[in-house]
Amino acid sequence: MFAEQFYNEKLITNVLRIGVEVGTKLWAKGKEKRKVMGREEIKRAAAPLMGGGAEADERRRRAREQGEMAKKAVEKGGSSYMDLDRLIEDLKMYSHRDNK
Repeated sequence: MFAEQFYNEKLITNVLRIGVEVGTKLWAKGKEKRKVMGREEIKRAAAPLMGGGAEADERRRRAREQGEMAKKAVEKGGSSYMDLDRLIEDLKMYSHRDNK
């Protein structure tokens, strides 16, 4: 739940280019209480997202495109819809085989 967040940040910022780096370099393991990000760091990271300009507009455009692709994927006939449907069918097949 926590370890992949650094990879998620790279995906969102460097690959999809729809977000900004927050700057977190450490993560807390287990129940450690460690301040990782402060208010000023969050404010600084959010500023480019909230403002205008060509870069922010382009980021929003790409984010809308990703949102549309995600919606299509979960609609009937979409890739995620079909994958889930196949998983359910596979599980049914194993369930029926185990009941015999």
